[in-house]
Amino acid sequence: MKESSKPAVFSIASILSILAAIGSFMTGAILGLILAIVAIFFGFIGVLMSFADSRRGGIVSIMAVVGGVLGIVAAVIKAIIWIF
Repeated sequence: MKESSKPAVFSIASILSILAAIGSFMTGAILGLILAIVAIFFGFIGVLMSFADSRRGGIVSIMAVVGGVLGIVAAVIKAIIWIF
């Protein structure tokens, strides 16, 4: 096996996915829904990128995907509350 002299770094996708997941809970229904979808999209990309030896962030990306799904649920609940 070839060892790399550089330490593994977090991918941009994993960082963006967790930030979008957190942001989806701090906004309204529509922007929260959009951010949750972005979190899921970048989360999947982050998981795929984490398979490379020079990248990390697989767990963060998985947490972002879960957070994105919960963000969608929260956005739907916020929309229902806003309607009624």
